[in-house]
Amino acid sequence: MILWLTTFGISIASALLPFLPIEVYILGAAAAEPGVPTAISLGVAAGAGATVGKIIWYEAARRGVDSNWAQKKLASPKIKAGYEKWVTRMQGRPVYAASVMFVAASVGLPPLLVMAAVGGLLKMPMWVFIPTVFIGRTLRFTLLYLGVDFAIH
Repeated sequence: MILWLTTFGISIASALLPFLPIEVYILGAAAAEPGVPTAISLGVAAGAGATVGKIIWYEAARRGVDSNWAQKKLASPKIKAGYEKWVTRMQGRPVYAASVMFVAASVGLPPLLVMAAVGGLLKMPMWVFIPTVFIGRTLRFTLLYLGVDFAIH
C-alpha cells in the first residue's frame, strides 16, 4: 500500500512539475518490484495521480482564460486566430477532442501538460477530459512498467 500511495503522490507532483518525470520513477519501481499485478496496480496509481495533476492545470487554464492578462493576449490577431481554430476543432466534437487528449495522455505527443491547459482554455467537458486522461496515462505507465519488467526479469 505504501508503494501505491508513493506512486500516486509522485505522479501528482510529476503532473504539476514537468521537470519531475514519473517515467524515471516507474522504471525504478519496475526494476525493484516485478510482476504483472504490481504493474497494473502502480499503473492505476500513476494514472490516477497524473489525472489529478492535469485537472489542476485544466482548471487553472479554464479559470484564467477570462482574466485581464489572458484577454490582452487574446487581443493579438495571431493568438486569437490559433485559439479560435482550436475552439472550432474541439467544441461540439467530443470524439475528436477525446482522441487528441488520449494520444497526448498515452503517447505524449502533443505534450499532455499543454493539452490539459488547452482543454481548460477551450472548456472541454470534464466527462471527456478525466476518463480520457486517466485511461491514457494508466495504459502508458502500465505498459512502461511491463516493458521494464519483461526486459529485466
